[in-house]
Amino acid sequence: MSRLNLEPLLTFADGSHLVVSTHCSKEGHFTCALYNAVVAADDGAIFRMVSNLVGAMTCLAAQENAYHHAIRLFPGADGIRKPPYLIWHGPQAAVG
Repeated sequence: MSRLNLEPLLTFADGSHLVVSTHCSKEGHFTCALYNAVVAADDGAIFRMVSNLVGAMTCLAAQENAYHHAIRLFPGADGIRKPPYLIWHGPQAAVG
């Protein structure tokens, strides 16, 4: 789970969340995927992939593609957060 890079876009009426995950390949190509996340009372979570998106050459372009795709998937949803979204690069190695 520590490799997941998730940023919330929307909370649905049932309490579940629409989240986006942004990744950069070693070649510098960016991709985003949309997930539905249900968080349990014990902080456990269930993720269901909603859409695995084709990437883009820039991070912002990939995130904009994800945003527009989310709008098409959930046309009645108000308040889907617009990019830019956070990209977490994981824990950093200790410097010393």
